[in-house]
Parts: sequence; C-alpha cells; structure tokens
Amino acid sequence: MTARQEFPEIPQLNALARAAATLGYEIVDIAGFLDMVEAQALEQRTALSALESGASDIEAANAAVQTSAFDLGESVSRTAEDVEQSATLMRALGARSQDVAEWVQDLSDRSGTVSDTLKAAKDNNAQIAAISMQVNTLAINAKIEAARAGDAGRGFAVVAEAINELSRKTKDAAAQISTNIETLTDWIATLNVEASNVSQTATELIDHSSRTDGALTRMERSIADTQEQAQRIETQAGKVRTAIEQFSPDMRGIGASIATTTSGIHEAHGRIQRLIDTSETIVQSSAGLGGMTDDAPYIAYARDRAAAIIAAFEALLESGRLTRNALFDRAYQQIPNTNPAQVRTAYVDLFDQILPAIQEPALEFDPKVVFCAAVDVNGYLPTHNLKFSQPQSHDVVWNTGHCRNRRIFDDRVGLKAGRNTAPFLLQVYRRDMGGGAFKMMKDLSVPITVNGEHWGGLRLAYTF
Repeated sequence: MTARQEFPEIPQLNALARAAATLGYEIVDIAGFLDMVEAQALEQRTALSALESGASDIEAANAAVQTSAFDLGESVSRTAEDVEQSATLMRALGARSQDVAEWVQDLSDRSGTVSDTLKAAKDNNAQIAAISMQVNTLAINAKIEAARAGDAGRGFAVVAEAINELSRKTKDAAAQISTNIETLTDWIATLNVEASNVSQTATELIDHSSRTDGALTRMERSIADTQEQAQRIETQAGKVRTAIEQFSPDMRGIGASIATTTSGIHEAHGRIQRLIDTSETIVQSSAGLGGMTDDAPYIAYARDRAAAIIAAFEALLESGRLTRNALFDRAYQQIPNTNPAQVRTAYVDLFDQILPAIQEPALEFDPKVVFCAAVDVNGYLPTHNLKFSQPQSHDVVWNTGHCRNRRIFDDRVGLKAGRNTAPFLLQVYRRDMGGGAFKMMKDLSVPITVNGEHWGGLRLAYTF
C-alpha cells in the first residue's frame, strides 16, 4: 500500500493542503526577499552611520584646519614683521659697511700719499745730511787754514768752529729725522696692510649683506605667498563648514528614514515568520486530518528512514558500542582551519560508519530529493550525504556548498527540524547554496527519539 492509499480521498481537504503548501512557498519566497531587503537596509544604515561619523570627523578636522589656518596666518604675519625688520637692519648694515669700505679705501689712498711724502722727506733729509757733511768738511778745512794764518785767521777760526758745530748738530738732527721717518714709514706700511684687510672684510660683508638681503627679499615674497595661501585655506574651510552644516540635517533625515524603513521591514519580517508558522500549521493540520498532497510519499519515506536510524542508535546502545552520554554529547569541538567552521562530537566517527547506509538510499527515492541527514536538537549535522561531505579547500564559497557535514545549522529551519516532536514537520525555505545563490526547497523532518529521549530529527529536503 502506498502513502496515498493509507488515507481516503477528501477533495476539499486535499485542495486546502495544496493551497497551504503553495501559500507557504509564496510566503517563504517573500520572506527571503525581505531578508535581502532588510540586510541591504541594515548595510545602508551601517554605511550611513559610518558616513555620519565620517562627516563629523570631517567637520572636526575642518574646524581644526580653519583654526590652524588662522593661527598660521597670525604666525606668518608676525614672521613677516620680523623678517621685514631684519631686512631693514641688514640693508642698513650693508650701507654702513659700504661707508666703512669707502672710508678704508680713502684711508688707504691717503696713507699712500703720506708714504710718498715721507719718502720725499727722507730723500731731502738725506740731502741735508750730505750737505752737512760737506759743510763739516769745509769747516775743518777752514780751521786748518785759519791755524796757518796765525793771528790773522783767529776770527775766521771762531767762525769755522761755529760752522762746524752747526754742521754736527745738523747732521745729528738729520739722523734723528731719518730715524723718525723710518718709524713713521713702518707704521704707515702696517696701517696700509690693516686697512687693506679691513677693506677686504668690508667688501665681503657688503657681498654677504647683498646675498642676505636677496634671501630676505625672497623670504618676504614666500611669506606673503604663504599668508595668501593660509587665507585661502581659511576661506575654503569656511565654505566646507557651511556645506557640512547644510548637509548634516539632510543626512540625519535620511538616517531617520532608513531607520524607520528598517524597523518596518523588521516588523514585516516578524509577521512573515508568523505567517510561515501558520502556513506550516495548516499543512500539518490538513495532513493530520487526512488531506493528501504531493508530500505524502515523502512523509511516509522520511518516517521510515527515521525509524531505521532510531533502531540503529538503540542497537548501538544495547551492544555497548555507544553510551548514552556519548550519544547526547553537546560539547562541540571545533575542527581547526575549517571555513565554514566544522565541529566534532564523541559519536561522529561512529555515525560516519552507520548513517550512510540509511541516508544515501534517499537520494535514489525521488529525483527531487536533495539531501537526507540527521541533526540533533541544536541543528548539528554530524554525517551528511557523501556528495556534501567533501574535504574542505581554500575556497570558502565551494566549501559552503560541498562541505556541509559536521556543521551546525542553527537557522530557523534547522532548529525547528531538530527540535520538532510532532509526527512530522514540513517547512519551506530558501537554501543557501553559497556564492549568493539560493534555492527554494521543502524540508520534511521526523523526530528521532531514542529510548524515550528526544535526540533530534531526520531532515529530508526536496525541491518543488
């Protein structure tokens, strides 16, 4: 006897069951759309919050820039005054240095003239000394001739002696004058050397003053440009502040609108979830009243597979290969370097040995069946179908679709499937296939109760 032959045909009830299933499909599809809209709204709200925070940061930074620009302008103004004073002093120093150089040059020229004069005086003094020597010689000769003349030359002898004395004094004076002239000449020579050094230093100072004056002039121009740029920065910062002040209210209004929209979407999402629960209840009730739908064969088959799993678990417990504590182990141990994360329990290796023989045939039951796997009350799926139990790679998207064993599916559908205690639970959901792809499916779950304790449920998923 097939699943359809177990119950009498009730057309109205069958129509109600099919309508409920169709309603569930549409509601879940809408819920999936709302999920995306809500996620996008939350992303927009997060982005807007970041934008508002960024705008506040920009406003604060702009205020700091404006303050800094004002301070820079004040500082540049003070610096310009200092540079202007320095330039004035440097130009005055250059003028004074020029005067000194000219005076030193004039002094050098005058010293040359004095040197020439002293040389001439020295030459004249030498001539006086020579004449004095000649006069002295003549005086001596005159004294000799006066002595020969006897008494007649006695008066002339007195004159000759006076001339000789005058000649000697003249000679001594000439010698002293020569000594003084030599000393003065040496002093003038030294003065000339020192004047030349001073003149060179003054020339270098004038040249340095000229270069410094040029640098100060360029500095004045640079400071003037900097002051102008600082004023421009301050002006632009004022414009930015005005723009932000005008932008902020609009941004707050957008934020409030998005918040309202998000809140409305969230509320609608909650109502949709309640509609999904209601549609599932209608399906459950119609099936319980004998309503026949296209799901009846799957319900019967899922109950058969669940009974096989229960028998296998109880046999393991009875044989001692599995303890009650190990079977109900909830201490999930994360497996390193897995993404999405996979976890282990005390029973997982044993389940890998016994569950494939019960779960794999479900894939051959009907082409619409996508998977058949047992989950505990927390949505943990220890042993999946072999095609979904591939070793993980470095591609997260690929892992999401092909490495679904040892993972906890604690979404609404997964938790309800594991915690359902009714004879069966039929849910419609959008399955995440990885990479942003979803597929509308039915999830039929039957409770797994081992020796009176609810362990979880068997999930049989199939397409419409």
